[in-house]
Amino acid sequence: MKIGNIKIFIVFFGCMLFRLLPLRAPNIEPIMASIMPLGRQYGTLFTFLFAVGSIVLYDLLTSFGSWTFTVALAYGLVALLSSWYFKNREGSIKNFAIFAFFATILFDLFTGVLIAPLLGKSIYTAFMLQIPFTTLHLAGNIGFAITLSPILDKWFASSKIFSISSISKPVLNS
Repeated sequence: MKIGNIKIFIVFFGCMLFRLLPLRAPNIEPIMASIMPLGRQYGTLFTFLFAVGSIVLYDLLTSFGSWTFTVALAYGLVALLSSWYFKNREGSIKNFAIFAFFATILFDLFTGVLIAPLLGKSIYTAFMLQIPFTTLHLAGNIGFAITLSPILDKWFASSKIFSISSISKPVLNS
């Protein structure tokens, strides 16, 4: 098995374990923070499979339902956007935070608001109910984006499987 595949498996497994934590706030999870450096380092196919696979496997283990396909598709699209966005951008804290902000808004708009009419709900009600949920989701995704994404980005770029010394602390540029 190639080193890159081992790293992807470790991160996939880590995301799954984190999502299985009891009493975790909804949508506070490291999937998007993992997708961004994956998109930068490995391109669209691995990133798409990681995103869709993590949603489907988690739901198979916990509560698979019709929403699984909507959420998996939405995260798959976020993964594709990530590969495109980071194709010509550096893996900086700023770029990770910007992508996390806009991708979270699009994800929640799609999965929480635009799907509402298909479930017999009004878009206005769905939008109003989505605001606190999206606020929490943004806090989690941006928090992971500025802490975990830079570390994973440097780790994915490294040729070593386990190397803490090669992962330096990110520097905020003023």
